[in-house]
Amino acid sequence: MSAKPVINYGLDGIYVDESSISKVDGLNGKLWYRGYSIESLADQSNYEEVSYLLLNGKLPSSKEYEEFTKKLKERSDLPKEVIDLIKVMATKSHPMDVMRTATSMLVMYDKDPNNREPTSTLDKIVTLIAKTASIAAATGRFRENKEYIPPDPSLGHSANFLYMLTGKKPNEFESKLIDLMFILHAEHSTNASTFSVLVTASTLADVYSATTSGIGTLKGPLHGGADEAALSMMNAIGDPKNTEKYIEEALEGKQRIMGFGHRIYKTYDPRAKIVRRFLDESLAKEPSDEVKRLLQIALRAEKMMVEKLGATKGIWPNVDFFAGPLYRVLGIDGHLFTPIFVASRMAGWGSHVVEYWGNNKLVRPVEWYVGSLDLPYVPIAQR
Repeated sequence: MSAKPVINYGLDGIYVDESSISKVDGLNGKLWYRGYSIESLADQSNYEEVSYLLLNGKLPSSKEYEEFTKKLKERSDLPKEVIDLIKVMATKSHPMDVMRTATSMLVMYDKDPNNREPTSTLDKIVTLIAKTASIAAATGRFRENKEYIPPDPSLGHSANFLYMLTGKKPNEFESKLIDLMFILHAEHSTNASTFSVLVTASTLADVYSATTSGIGTLKGPLHGGADEAALSMMNAIGDPKNTEKYIEEALEGKQRIMGFGHRIYKTYDPRAKIVRRFLDESLAKEPSDEVKRLLQIALRAEKMMVEKLGATKGIWPNVDFFAGPLYRVLGIDGHLFTPIFVASRMAGWGSHVVEYWGNNKLVRPVEWYVGSLDLPYVPIAQR
C-alpha cells in the first residue's frame, strides 16, 4: 500500500490557478483589485467603475463608463415572471433561496445562454449584476408585503438598489455607505463561493449555472452568512453594557465570536478598517435607538477582541462584523445581508469565469480512500 499523501483539508494553502483579478495579502492586511488598493477604490471610485475594472482589467474611459452604466440601468428592471416568483417565495423562504432560484430563472431570457465567447459572457454578467440587485430589493419588499418598485434611472446602481428596497431616494451619506458596501464585497480572490463558481464553470456549464452554484455556497454562515450571524450575536448581547461579559463567557465556553478571524487575514481585515471609519460617523447622524445600540456594541466588542486576541492570536475583526450595524443604519433587514453580498460579488464571480474560460481545465481533485476493500457480498436473505 502506498504511503498516505499530505492532505490539505479544506484545500488550505493549495494554489489552484493563476489570476490577475485580485490579490489578498493576509499577513499585512492588504487587498488589491486589478492592482488598485481597496482603500483608493473605496475613497475615489464607485461600484459601477469597480465592476468595469474587474470585468475588463482596466478603469473605463468616460465613454466606456457611460456605456456600461447605461446597460446596467436598462437591464435593472425584472421580468414579470421573475417578480411573480419572488412574490410567491419571499414570505415562505430564506432570501438566499429566493436569490438562488430567481437568478437561475434568468437563463430563460437569454437567447444564447451557452455562448461562452468573452464578449457574450461579459454581456451576460452585466445583466446578472443589474438584475441580482433588483432581486434582492424585490425580496425585501415582498417580505414586508409591499409592492415592487421599478428602478429609477436617475440613480447610481447601489443607490437605486436602496431606493427599490425602501421606496425612498437615499441622501448623499446613505448613497456613499451602500456603494461602499457594494465595492468592498465585489471581489476577494478564490474564496469558497468563487471556487464553487469556477468548479461549475470548468464543466463548461453556462454562466447562470456557475453563479447559481456560488449563491448556494455563499448562503452558509461560515461564508456569506457571517454578517447576519454577527448581527444576531449583537442582538443577543442586547445592552452595550453586556458586551464584555457576553464575549468573556463565550470565549470561556470556546464559542465562535462571529465577525472575528479570517482564513487568510492574520491581521486587521483592510475592508473592516474602511467600514470602521463609518461607525463613529453613523453615530453622529443620530440614528434610531436600535441602530445606536448596535453601533455601540460593535465598538465595544471590537475594542475588547483586539486587545484580547488581536496581537496574541491573530484574531481580528473582518468585514462581516461591521457590515450588520451599518446595513441597519440604512434600514436593511438582516435577512437581506447575504443577498446584497451576491449582488455585489457578481462582478467578481463573473470576472473569474471569463478569466478561467480563457484556459479552461475541468476541476477534478482526488481524495485518499480509507475504507475497506474486497468485502464478500452477502445476499439480502442472509443479512
